[in-house]
Amino acid sequence: MKQLLDFLPLVIFFAVYKMFDIYTASGALIAATALQLIVTYALYKKIEKMHIVTFVMVTFFGTLTLVFHDDSFIKWKVTVIYALFAIALTVSQWLNKPILKSMLGKELIVADKIWAHVTWYWVCFFIACALINIYVAFSLSQETWVNFKVFGLTALTLVNTVITVIYLFKNMPEEHKKELKK
Repeated sequence: MKQLLDFLPLVIFFAVYKMFDIYTASGALIAATALQLIVTYALYKKIEKMHIVTFVMVTFFGTLTLVFHDDSFIKWKVTVIYALFAIALTVSQWLNKPILKSMLGKELIVADKIWAHVTWYWVCFFIACALINIYVAFSLSQETWVNFKVFGLTALTLVNTVITVIYLFKNMPEEHKKELKK
């Protein structure tokens, strides 16, 4: 259910874009992201920091898109969010408090150097996605960008998540692997 809620604003953005235009879709994205926060809180009694950051960015860039009637703002939102994620991961690693380890370290027990590898991998991934988004958003058609944002970046993120889980599992001590298989 939680994963479905994470994708709901994206699905709504895409559907509204296909039916109307980027401006209506940007407004729908703001509303859907707000709804996501409300439903998440109602169901789980907490909201993750990532969701709050995303909501603030969506609201900020979406509002600029609507006020100035300029789609470049909503296109920049993607790059800014990916850059913020890369920065957050980098800072957390430098402070020796890796975000990914704090999120997954209870279920997936691996050495700190493995968490560092995973963190730097995701930093590079987010930077690459931010840069690719700039290229697609400002060099190709709006339609291509929307499809890339919805399908391309989502697929890339899912593939990288699978790669990360495989890497973490491969580097887990045998006794923890056996516990997970139970």
